[in-house]
Amino acid sequence: MSDSAQPPVPGAAPARNWDLWTPGAALIAALVLGPVVAVFWLAAHPSDNLWPHLVSTTLPRYLGNTLILLGGVGLLTAAVGTGAAWLVTLYSFPGRRWLQWALLMPLAVPAYLGAYALVDFLEYAGPVQTGLRAAFGWQSPRDYWFPEIRTRGAAIIVLSAALYPYVYILARAAFREQSGAAWEVARALGAGAWGRLLRVGLPLARPAIAAGVAVVGMEVVNDFGTVDFFAVQTLTTGIFSVWLQAGNLSGAAQIATLVLGLVVLLVTLEKISRARSRSFGAARAIRPAEAERLTGWRAWGTFALCLLPVLAGFALPVGVLLSHAIGPQAWAAPGLFLALWHSLATGGLAALITVAAGLYIVYAARLSGRRLPVLLLPVTTIGYAAPGAVLALGILFPLAGVDNWIADRWLALTGTDPGLILTGSAAALVFAYSVRFFAIAQGAADAALGRVPPSLPMAARSLGRSRGQVLGAVHLPMIRASMGSALLLVFVDCVKELPATLLLRPFSFDTLATRAHAKASLEDIAGAAAPGLILTAVGLVAVALLARAQRD
Repeated sequence: MSDSAQPPVPGAAPARNWDLWTPGAALIAALVLGPVVAVFWLAAHPSDNLWPHLVSTTLPRYLGNTLILLGGVGLLTAAVGTGAAWLVTLYSFPGRRWLQWALLMPLAVPAYLGAYALVDFLEYAGPVQTGLRAAFGWQSPRDYWFPEIRTRGAAIIVLSAALYPYVYILARAAFREQSGAAWEVARALGAGAWGRLLRVGLPLARPAIAAGVAVVGMEVVNDFGTVDFFAVQTLTTGIFSVWLQAGNLSGAAQIATLVLGLVVLLVTLEKISRARSRSFGAARAIRPAEAERLTGWRAWGTFALCLLPVLAGFALPVGVLLSHAIGPQAWAAPGLFLALWHSLATGGLAALITVAAGLYIVYAARLSGRRLPVLLLPVTTIGYAAPGAVLALGILFPLAGVDNWIADRWLALTGTDPGLILTGSAAALVFAYSVRFFAIAQGAADAALGRVPPSLPMAARSLGRSRGQVLGAVHLPMIRASMGSALLLVFVDCVKELPATLLLRPFSFDTLATRAHAKASLEDIAGAAAPGLILTAVGLVAVALLARAQRD
């Protein structure tokens, strides 16, 4: 058995006994991996080989823009997230405790909402240029110069403002776990603040920072709303263009394989960085570093530095949306509450299915003692790394085949055509959400079940309880809080998901995310304000959970 394999639950049947847990886990894994396999199959069997044309025309631009975004956002989020984590962990200044939570708040605002708000704030009719014209007496754009807003650089800034909390969370945890003795020794040897950071803090925190940057990179590759609004052509927008505009499914699949290759490269680089940087804690409990108290201008300067990301990533987007959402007309728009219901229904159903499936496969791996469920656990997390547009591509093709097979059989039996059951309903959306965020549920279930003392299920089995009864009577009451948190986090991510929703939703089926995107694409920021604010409110619930987990 591999090193990562979990020991079977005491009292479990010997490995030679076959039960429903192992085939059930295999079925769940097949459903999770199916879309990715379908993408590779489509790419390998093109009906019209568009690849040479893509390589000679648009693909270099797609790839170049994607790599520039990855590099720019990666560097900026690493600097902002690590710097903020260092300051709020190792220094004491006014507002520090509030900022520890506030720095997480940009996670509640999807990046595409930040893009809409920035353009509305800085455009010709926005408050900034209007104020400049009023202050200096300018009459037209010919009287002054103002930088172009919808550019690749603006996309990098918006994505960084929305995604830096991924680095901040992991970097802060790494700084908090470092020994205070190491920092005191460095200070005694004459190292200043920058010297201690560069020689002690960063080397020890580098694996955590690399992991955060890798997550940021996967989110950048997955993004569609921001780059589409700024007219930056990336690999993800290329999938939309080749599939929906050129009508070439195989060409879109070939671009999708390149996207998956980039994601695999990001994950591999992150693992290599961790493998080359090893550190071990002391045998005794580690005394964390004591926060150094700042006074005067240094204290308020540090507060201002930490406040800037919060203003850019949360206050500005929410403020702009609020300014457009004043008045009952914004909240009484036709279709708004139907879109809210669609988001709640699909996100809630997907969250329930995802958490139940994640718990099932983890419990099966711990229970059966077989290699297959244990080996399937890490493989099924690939869905979280795959961008939504890629998963949509891999889901639509096999589901359409199943739809046609069902329709043909039903027509032969009854003489009536049932239509599209899966791809013509929200079922495809629920499936895509479940695959995309399965890793969150699985990770939460694995961590929660690992905290259950083995003696408890052993006692239940000795009293004649079945495996399912042990799960319901012993494990579920003890892991209820963790599973509830996973349920909420998956739900929030489902509600915010845009690329997969755009590609898989039925006709005239809007969610909050697609409604905000559609209104903003028509330059109707006022129409995008209400759904955007509801999305942000839902995201704040997840931020509150993260803040609670990060609490001292």
